[in-house]
Amino acid sequence: MSKHPIAEVFGFPCDNLTAEAQRYRNNRLCPFGNKVPNCTKDKARDPLGVCSVLHQSEVVITCPIRFRQGWLIAEDAANFLFGNKANWTTLTEVRLADNLGKSAGNIDVVLASYDDEGQVLDFGALEIQAVYISGNIRQPFKYYMKDPKKHAQMDWTKRPNYPRPDYLSSSRKRLAPQLIFKGGILKQWNKKICVALNKSFFHTLPELTQVRREDADIAWLIYDLKLDKKSNKYDLSREKAVFTKFEDSLLRITQTQAGDINKFIEVLQNKVDKKLNGNNKCGGAENNHATV
Repeated sequence: MSKHPIAEVFGFPCDNLTAEAQRYRNNRLCPFGNKVPNCTKDKARDPLGVCSVLHQSEVVITCPIRFRQGWLIAEDAANFLFGNKANWTTLTEVRLADNLGKSAGNIDVVLASYDDEGQVLDFGALEIQAVYISGNIRQPFKYYMKDPKKHAQMDWTKRPNYPRPDYLSSSRKRLAPQLIFKGGILKQWNKKICVALNKSFFHTLPELTQVRREDADIAWLIYDLKLDKKSNKYDLSREKAVFTKFEDSLLRITQTQAGDINKFIEVLQNKVDKKLNGNNKCGGAENNHATV
């Protein structure tokens, strides 16, 4: 457990006390291409300016906008979708509807290739998957912001609800539904998907069966944040790309591995024993239909 739970605030490490970092904190600015100059995470008027957290010596991205640094993710996605010679552009937050006109959600980024006259030739989707947090991250954030210089090396380990990455919720509540609803429509259209995510998050997913790049429906674009000690800033860095088929990936991510059935039967037996013994102690007749 890191003593300081926060890696970046408004785009800068907590111990970066340069004039530039202070300006971003004072004005609640986002350096990573938000739709407005300011950070809008959680609350527009009182944004939670935490871009990433520290967990077991790793930096974990918790804000999807953080992945936009230098638009490296768009370059990598376009290369998978269209090759490296196409003209392409990005469109953010594009609504996707089913055959009844009901929304299946917004695609984070749609990449469209076009010809010399600007006519759309092809398109694909880029979904950005940051990590949920369990515990309370706003409390240490507010404490840090009261005095960044004094609290740059704060020890938060003894405070209640210490924030941690919640990888399981991130995959089951966010990633899996994205693939089911939006990915299902795109698959029917025979369009490909890219998923950008943190290295540490990807490593918590079930092992995916990899295929050749040209046979893939999904490209998992995996990134990490690496500290530039000279500038004292984290830079988004390519780790690798993993190529998979849609159906296999969806099955592996949504299917829970079964535990030992005998252990579950033991739990049931203990509950039944307590129920029946409790009835007998009260002087009641044996109940073959007792409700546990």
